[in-house]
Amino acid sequence: MVTVKLIVNGHEYEREVEDRKRLLDFLREDLKLTGTKEGCGEGECGACTVIIDGYTANSCLLMVAMVNGKEITTIEGVGGEELSLLQKCFVDSGAVQCGFCTPGMILSAKALLDKNCNPTEAEIREAVSGNLCRCTGYEKIIKAIKKARDLGNEI
Repeated sequence: MVTVKLIVNGHEYEREVEDRKRLLDFLREDLKLTGTKEGCGEGECGACTVIIDGYTANSCLLMVAMVNGKEITTIEGVGGEELSLLQKCFVDSGAVQCGFCTPGMILSAKALLDKNCNPTEAEIREAVSGNLCRCTGYEKIIKAIKKARDLGNEI
């Protein structure tokens, strides 16, 4: 067992966890933040994407102990009582179909737009390249991110 301290969606947590507990499992089981999905469990699909200290990461590949002292954002930390601009753009653009990949896509887009408020289409495509979608064909997702980029900085 190891004690970890971290900030998740603006809330501080100090917990004792098993050494080999994955961040994905900690978020879903211990914190009940089920928006982060397990797709492949091998870091290939991006369904488990979270933002750690401003950078995207696959939570299925990280042990909780590895993120001790870090700040983590999950899909539950985007928006709040109301949808964020980015989330609204996903809905308005039809970029949400089955919804399984959506949390990871939104977090990848958010991390990009937080660092670069005017990314090119190529930069947008690169930012979401680690997130697999079986429904939309990506065009609506790219359209949604471009729309959010063009509308402002309330991401």
